[in-house]
Amino acid sequence: MIAIDQIRIAYFLGIGGIGMSAIARYFKTLGIEVHGYDKTSNDFTRSLEKEGFKIHYSEDINQIPSKVYNTRNSIVLYTPAVPRDSIELNHLMSQNVPIYKRAQVLGLISKDAYTIAVAGTHGKTTTSSMIAYMLHTSGVNFSAFLGGVSSNFGSNYIQQKDAVDLFSKPLMVVEADEYDRSFLQLSPDIAIVTSTDPDHLDVYNEHLEFKKTFVEFIEKIKPEGIAIINDHLDIESKVRTIKYGTYPSSQAIISKREIKDSHFTFHYAFNNVETDVKNALPGFHNIENTAAALTACSLLNLPIDNLARACSSFLGVKRRFEYLVKTDKHIVIDDYAHHPAAIIACIESVRALYPDKKLTGLFQPHLYSRTRDFGKEFALALDLLDECWLMDIYPARELPIEGINSEFLALKMKNNPILIAKENILKKLENEKPELLLIMGAGNIDQLLKPIQNLYL
Repeated sequence: MIAIDQIRIAYFLGIGGIGMSAIARYFKTLGIEVHGYDKTSNDFTRSLEKEGFKIHYSEDINQIPSKVYNTRNSIVLYTPAVPRDSIELNHLMSQNVPIYKRAQVLGLISKDAYTIAVAGTHGKTTTSSMIAYMLHTSGVNFSAFLGGVSSNFGSNYIQQKDAVDLFSKPLMVVEADEYDRSFLQLSPDIAIVTSTDPDHLDVYNEHLEFKKTFVEFIEKIKPEGIAIINDHLDIESKVRTIKYGTYPSSQAIISKREIKDSHFTFHYAFNNVETDVKNALPGFHNIENTAAALTACSLLNLPIDNLARACSSFLGVKRRFEYLVKTDKHIVIDDYAHHPAAIIACIESVRALYPDKKLTGLFQPHLYSRTRDFGKEFALALDLLDECWLMDIYPARELPIEGINSEFLALKMKNNPILIAKENILKKLENEKPELLLIMGAGNIDQLLKPIQNLYL
């Protein structure tokens, strides 16, 4: 594989992806010339273009810079989301240009760094973003590759320099993606596993195989490395492990979880050090994410009081329990939740904050295969709402599966969901304006967020 310091030009297939755009930004800081293609323009590509990146939106081999074919100094990156019949991908393969998956390049970037990698079906973006913010407030040099846009930094790639070096090599925080077994390309010093609820069964045949791959990820840790694992998980390995959570047998213990003045608070104890924490980030599930971040940063010998203070000013990640509207009459919360377990955690947190309000949920299912594989679980989760508005399935990379649609999901539910097309949502909201609205989904539902916010404000 090419060394990073040899790269002069990089070409990204799918540059608008959350992980790809972070690496593109990193490459630019190294002085590497970056070009890219994506199927459609989105918030990430528009931001990149404003930053000077050159991007095109139609598959056209003539728009690939000629310097990309200089195989000694070039690299091409692509993601599993790029279809195998991609014109540009197949053309570049035929030209013997060095082509790597995004995960391979992230592994290359982090190989010689002190790396904190965060994995899990859910919670990994929030936890990795929180670690980055704690490092920032502690005055530490680091870089972070995130799976979402940090609200504190306004970016998915963060670099802090001209501060204090904790190690003789770079310190990196990376989000470890389980899809397509991507995280097996990493060899971290600290590996965090937040959850292993089954997902991506189009890649993994069964839940057991899914969980085994997380064990493989942990065992990729560098010698003397440490795994930090949620104590609710039955993951066992030969790697040195710290369990965090509510179990008294854990090493990093959460206790006294409460809601005070609309803030989620708890007590944290680890390595004979204790502190009370007030989370600016809502949600009981985010208490666990906070504990994981505190544990990782404590292992770097950063003062616990400083870390706890960072929790009170951490603003979270875009589309993770994000308030769009918060007035005396109306509350609108947006969340990326697209898995049954994440939906349940989100709904339970909203209920805890607003127990007396009618809760209306707007949900866009993501992927035909996920809807098929977890239809029963989705129904149970969505039935926790007082009223559910159900959108069409967002296909992403998939072709339709016969018989799998929103009606398939609605028939499994008990609370009579309302099926609604995307183009009719704003009109319905304008007429009804639910007092407490929870928006959930990982597809193009994000295109509705600003118009929905404008309706209420």
